[in-house]
Amino acid sequence: MPHHSPGTTAPVPRGLLRRVDWYIVALFCVIGLAAVAPADGAAAEGVSLTARLAVGLLFFLYGARLSPRAALDGVRHWRLHLPVLALTFLVFPAAGLAVGLLPENVLGSELAAGVLFLTVLPSTVQSAIAFTSMARGNVAAAICSASFSTVLGVVLTPLLAVTLISHTGSGPGPGALAITPDRIVDIALQLLAPFLAGQALRRWIADWLSRHRALTTLCDRGSILLVVYSAFSHGMTTGIWHRVPPPRLLLLAAICLALLGLVLFLADGTARLIRLPRADRVTAVFCGSNKSLASGLPMATVLFPPDRIGITVLPLMLYHTLQLVLCAYLARRWQPPPPAATAPGTATSAAPAPATTTTTTTTTTTTVAGKAHEETSTKRNGRRGLAPSDRP
Repeated sequence: MPHHSPGTTAPVPRGLLRRVDWYIVALFCVIGLAAVAPADGAAAEGVSLTARLAVGLLFFLYGARLSPRAALDGVRHWRLHLPVLALTFLVFPAAGLAVGLLPENVLGSELAAGVLFLTVLPSTVQSAIAFTSMARGNVAAAICSASFSTVLGVVLTPLLAVTLISHTGSGPGPGALAITPDRIVDIALQLLAPFLAGQALRRWIADWLSRHRALTTLCDRGSILLVVYSAFSHGMTTGIWHRVPPPRLLLLAAICLALLGLVLFLADGTARLIRLPRADRVTAVFCGSNKSLASGLPMATVLFPPDRIGITVLPLMLYHTLQLVLCAYLARRWQPPPPAATAPGTATSAAPAPATTTTTTTTTTTTVAGKAHEETSTKRNGRRGLAPSDRP
């Protein structure tokens, strides 16, 4: 064991550092930066415009990297993908509507709208595939399911969010979203048009993007961090933390945890009910329960007013953190045990016997065949009057 002097600090284990999700750490650091130094005035307008451009770039990259064939191939495995899509776009929103039935003084209309927005989001791609791979699930099916969910989410999520939140809000109050032609055009221009442009150009730029994954990852995560900073800067200037006292924040975390637990239970139960194999059950659990932070934050900037974005995405950020922690635990727990090691002195000691027998038999056969060949040659050459050794 290494010894450390009293004045020094023991080094942090490398395994612990690998388990830290530094992207989540960066998200909360950006929230802290917005709390200490929020963008205001002309700076806030510049940050907001840059964030909107970043959202367009983000969905363009989504369209360019997403293979339509991978999404369409998921239709073949409909027994897996139909329950996942039903959980994502039917069961989850129903649970969000149930949360909206709570008295307004319990959660508040703004946080209730944020929970409902969380429930209509598509499944995340990276996390669902990573957890499925870790638990030895059907990774190919996870790729198809998450891709299919993302494609549908580009269209379904804004429509569901605007429709459900506008009906649950009381008139034009803070919990409602108005369905107007301008809003529909804004959604189409900022989300759908860049996505379709990326799909159209995919055949020419997909290889370049795959060779420069570090650059595209930087664009993805940098865009989301910029969106978070812009949202929480607006929230700080409008007094977001005065509207969310600590008890309400704890209640929100408990609701997010309850939603996650409910959907995990339903996904596993449904997969067992229709008798999916183990690998497909793992895929159904992770693809059906995960929600996409990467899609949700940019969509929120398009759907909600700037002064409401920060408080609206709070449920999404809490849920995303909880799903990473709980699903990582489940993925490690569901890992199949390694194959049992062969006991020494059992199979290894018995193995040489067949090999020896085979070698002896082969040698004997070769010797007999050689003698027979020599006798045959001798007879033939003897008929010609020459011994085998006298032949040229």
